Amino acid sequence: MEILYEDNHIIAVNKNAGEIVQSDKTGDRTLLDDVKQYVKEKYAKPGDVFMGVVHRIDRPVSGVVLFARTSKALARLNEMFAQKKVRKLYWAITQNRPEQLEGELRHFIGKNEEKNRALVSISPRTGYKEAITKYRLISNAERLTLLEVEILTGRHHQIRAQLARIGCPVRGDLKYGAKRSNEGGGINLHSRMVEFEHPVSHQHITIIAPIPEKDAGWRVFKKFDTALPSDIQY
Repeated sequence: MEILYEDNHIIAVNKNAGEIVQSDKTGDRTLLDDVKQYVKEKYAKPGDVFMGVVHRIDRPVSGVVLFARTSKALARLNEMFAQKKVRKLYWAITQNRPEQLEGELRHFIGKNEEKNRALVSISPRTGYKEAITKYRLISNAERLTLLEVEILTGRHHQIRAQLARIGCPVRGDLKYGAKRSNEGGGINLHSRMVEFEHPVSHQHITIIAPIPEKDAGWRVFKKFDTALPSDIQY
């Protein structure tokens, strides 16, 4: 398990594709279980360890996941996420290149509960919520496109569904139109950066997750892995 940031109140982990953040109907061991075990062993804590889930990313997605180690941090982070005071950037490898090098996607998203799939509409519909996503092209290589994606809303499968809607499904994402699966079952969507004010110290915190080294798609864009968003020329 790769720890990206840790202090007395929060801990951030670089999740592997295929891991689940917290328990679901599969009953598989979770990232939450692993983080609690890590803290219990490192600090020799007796009994159950408090660990609050601040946000989640989909099972086939990799990257930054933030946890709260105290109830104070959890309450404040939950409020910050609700008020959209946390900036979240993703990297996505897509099969096709968008028509425009950068843009803002605005759709309305519903959910097919039976198939666990987002439904996308270009106009308002009953039960659908607006989804807003910004993207910029970072690079093209070997028939693949690397996009930086920022979500301004938090809808079900938002990035995956919206990119598919414009003809650019995420590599390996069979649910949303990718041509083939990736080895290991993950998709090339990565929670690259989380940026926020620390809930207790109020310091500015930026957490960046390195891309998965074992994935062939990510290796194509390895040269960008050490770059900050401000370093990349678009």
